[in-house]
Amino acid sequence: MKMKNLQDLFLDQLRDMYSAEKQLVKALPKMAKAARSPELRAGFEKHLGETEKQVERLEEVFAAFGFKPKEKKCEAMQGLIAEGEELIEAAPPDDVLDAGLIGAAQKVEHYEIAAYGTLCTWLRHLGRHDESDTLHQSLAEEKATDQALTDMATTGVNQMAAQQG
Repeated sequence: MKMKNLQDLFLDQLRDMYSAEKQLVKALPKMAKAARSPELRAGFEKHLGETEKQVERLEEVFAAFGFKPKEKKCEAMQGLIAEGEELIEAAPPDDVLDAGLIGAAQKVEHYEIAAYGTLCTWLRHLGRHDESDTLHQSLAEEKATDQALTDMATTGVNQMAAQQG
């Protein structure tokens, strides 16, 4: 896709984010299954539902621009997911695994926060306030998920992992 203006750049990155979220829909069940803490498992399962809704929101924005949803492979998300899979395959002790899963998930959340923040800003500059508001819902969910992960890490998981041999 040739980029001539901010809208072209926006649509390119919207395709990237669409790929990222669809990859995450496939990865979250694996992370939930690997989590040893019931609270962490429930958090991943909750975020799966949110992520599915985020995919729908992206599709709404594509439609608002008159485009069919199309993915542009998000290499960043692919790499972040691969890091999480490597951790799971390493099979550390349960508490260490959970601490690592939280860290891996927060890397994903921080990427998504940056991406959604950028997309919302560009939409506002393009005068597309309704679409910006739509994606801002996803941005708010990503920030809330990041905070929930921080809370889990700092109120027990990291301390338990630190006590491992």
